[in-house]
Amino acid sequence: MAKKTMTLNLSDEEMEVLERLCEKKDLSKTALIRQSLRLYQRIEERLEKGDKLFFEHEASKEKAEVMML
Repeated sequence: MAKKTMTLNLSDEEMEVLERLCEKKDLSKTALIRQSLRLYQRIEERLEKGDKLFFEHEASKEKAEVMML
């Protein structure tokens, strides 16, 4: 698969979030962004089929729908 290089401009806060997630997940920035894109793609596919996305609190079973733009 051919790969392309991209320049990404992030705010200081966005970069800090990226770096914290990379450290927490033990992933490179490239790997984390690729994984994030795959996740976003899967979510979009499900939403296009009419599915909804929820978070459920483990203990209380309270649910909150995630709204995607």
